Amino acid sequence: MTTETTYNALFICTGNSARSILAEGILNSLGQGRFRAYSAGSHPKGEVHPQALATLERLRLPTAGYRSKSWDEFVVPGAPVFDFIFTVCDNAAGEVCPVWPGRPMSAQWGIPDPAAVEGTEEQQRKAFMDAALTLKRRIELFLSLPLQRLAMSLQHELRAIGEQ
Repeated sequence: MTTETTYNALFICTGNSARSILAEGILNSLGQGRFRAYSAGSHPKGEVHPQALATLERLRLPTAGYRSKSWDEFVVPGAPVFDFIFTVCDNAAGEVCPVWPGRPMSAQWGIPDPAAVEGTEEQQRKAFMDAALTLKRRIELFLSLPLQRLAMSLQHELRAIGEQ
C-alpha cells in the first residue's frame, strides 16, 4: 500500500495581497491534493487586491476564502509545518524571516509586483495575468519534480552517512 505525502508550501510576499495569493490559488489547484498551499506577508496590506481575485477567476480557479495575513500566523504552535517556502517578491527576500519549524526547503521566485502597475485598467489586468502565468509556469515545473524519489534518495544518503 502506498501513501501519498501531502506537502505544505508557503508563499511569502511583503503585502500578501497579489503575487502570494495568486501562487496559493494556483498551487492548491494544480497540486491536486498532493500540496496544500498557504500565503502570508511580512507587512500584510489587510486586503486582497481585487485584480488578484479577478485573475484567479479568469483562470477558472476558486476565489473564496483568501485574506491578507501576517507570516506571524504560521510560527505559532499548531500552525502547519512547511516543506517548502517560496518568496515571490524581492522585498520579502531581503527581510529577516521567522525561524520556520521543520527546516523547509526555500527558494526565491521574485516577480514584478502587478499591484504596483499604474496605468489603464487593461494594463493592470495584463500585469496581473502576466504574474499569474509566470507563477503557473514555475509551479508546473516544481510539480514535475520527482519529490517522493528525491526525499527517499535523501533519506537513503542520510542513513548511509550514519553507517560510516
